[in-house]
Amino acid sequence: MCRFVLYLGPKIPVSSLVTDPHHSMIRQSFKAKERSEPLNGDGFGVAWYARDYSNEPAVFRDISPAWNNQNLLNIARVVSSDCILAHVRAASPGLPVSQLNCHPFVWRNITFMHNGELDGFADMRRKILARLSEQSFRWIKGSTDSEHIFALFIDNYLTTDDSEEPLERLKLAMHSTLGELRILASELGRETDSHLNLAVSDGDSAIVTRVAYHSSPQSLYMIGGRQYECQDGVCVMQPGGSSAVLVASEPLSDEPGWTSIQANHMVVIPPSRMPEHVPL
Repeated sequence: MCRFVLYLGPKIPVSSLVTDPHHSMIRQSFKAKERSEPLNGDGFGVAWYARDYSNEPAVFRDISPAWNNQNLLNIARVVSSDCILAHVRAASPGLPVSQLNCHPFVWRNITFMHNGELDGFADMRRKILARLSEQSFRWIKGSTDSEHIFALFIDNYLTTDDSEEPLERLKLAMHSTLGELRILASELGRETDSHLNLAVSDGDSAIVTRVAYHSSPQSLYMIGGRQYECQDGVCVMQPGGSSAVLVASEPLSDEPGWTSIQANHMVVIPPSRMPEHVPL
């Protein structure tokens, strides 16, 4: 299990998510509040979009703990973006700690990260690989359940009609991917207790899910408003309007306005920044 945050809105420094808040991603890497194990020290990653230079996001990932990486502190201080995804990892038992296994994962202009686990992945992996196109099969570099889920998502995205709106393609691909995972679990003849808090973005919009089929899902919260700002270590979402949206495994601060996303729901965040909650 891991912790993550996704931001869409006016440009902010990466530090506004990673270092500045009272309960920043760095703090969640060693003192998560809503996990039985507070440590998420098996690597980290940050992805951000800089469309003045490229449609594909930049990514910085490392296997060191987020709390002990000076490069992360320096990058977070000077890099800003209107779409940022950050993740601190707690490796699932049996999966190695390597840079290839750190989130977020990137394919073309799409960024993906996962908090949770795919139950029975060791048995399901062969079936997932058998379903993949040659392109997605070759794309996989690591060994996580998360990257394999994203490979399924990529194939489902590629089968959508490219004349559709980009956000609609993301929605369709996510629905198809979650459906396939349930089918695969059924084919194994077992009830799954997977936890699938998934986040995917193309830089302009995003889809985030909070899913668990037979238990309580991992925590996931959202806050929106006019502007997200950090001053002197105090980070707040200015109320009014719908210019900025934050989705995080745990609230980054104690301010009112953070709401828990309903279990087995998908949050659809369009370019208008007016989220829609869709039951799954």
